[in-house]
Amino acid sequence: MGKILIGTCSWTDKTLIESGRFYPDWARSAEARLRYYASQFPIVEVDSSYYALPSEQASRLWVERTADGFIFDVKAFRLFTRHPTPPSALPQDIRNALPVGLKEKTAVYQRELPPELVVELWRRFEQALLPLDSAGKLGVVLFQFPPWFSPGNEAREYLLACSQRLGQYPIAVEFRHYAWLDNRNIEKTLGFLRDHNLAFVCVDEPQGFRSSVVPVAAATADIGLVRFHGRNRDTWEKKGISVAERFNYLYTEAELSEWAPKLKELAAKTRQLHVLFNNCHQDKAVANARQLLLMLD
Repeated sequence: MGKILIGTCSWTDKTLIESGRFYPDWARSAEARLRYYASQFPIVEVDSSYYALPSEQASRLWVERTADGFIFDVKAFRLFTRHPTPPSALPQDIRNALPVGLKEKTAVYQRELPPELVVELWRRFEQALLPLDSAGKLGVVLFQFPPWFSPGNEAREYLLACSQRLGQYPIAVEFRHYAWLDNRNIEKTLGFLRDHNLAFVCVDEPQGFRSSVVPVAAATADIGLVRFHGRNRDTWEKKGISVAERFNYLYTEAELSEWAPKLKELAAKTRQLHVLFNNCHQDKAVANARQLLLMLD
């Protein structure tokens, strides 16, 4: 059976820090918080890399502040997952090199950028993760695609292109368009990921929306992933609320128990299984992560 690593999708969430229910009083700096988090869990997901490119310096600090064997899953920059990206989220020199028409837009897409700038952004992202990879602390690069990223030949070709851009780094894919896993496409989707050694991200999330996919428990690579988004139907697609509010949900013991046998089955099919709680509202994610740790232990 592969090793099961349980953690959360952020260690710097504002509502977690403000709740005062996880970090001790002495953990007031960025360094102290990461060191404390890493003393409690073996894995964390880097969420900030979705909003802006990480730096090599940040990666080196993460390596220094965590013990050997600690794992970071890193979320791909939003431009790479076809999300609209404010020009302000781009590095200053890249922003300066944009055509005038793009500089004035509130959001840009990767397809709109000059090819040489796209290549440079991918190069910088890959380079930024090198310290983690060299230290054996990089788990996967998580590509969480938007609800409008639907199945088709072009989409599958793009998945392969993402993998090729990042060379040796393991890639994990999370879909948010229901059709990838409907009865017509599920076998084709999982088969494609398996054939190309791309890790499928299993999810637990509210059902019945076009932006939600069924909670399929499957492994398509030597690393498996499960992300718990909570089951708050009232906030799942609500507009004008914060990310923390959207994922405001505390799993019950019964709900986590549903996943226990599935997680053990996935672990038996993988070298390593990453289980990450994204219900990062106050201390709900860390509470559920600890609860699941005890349950599986």
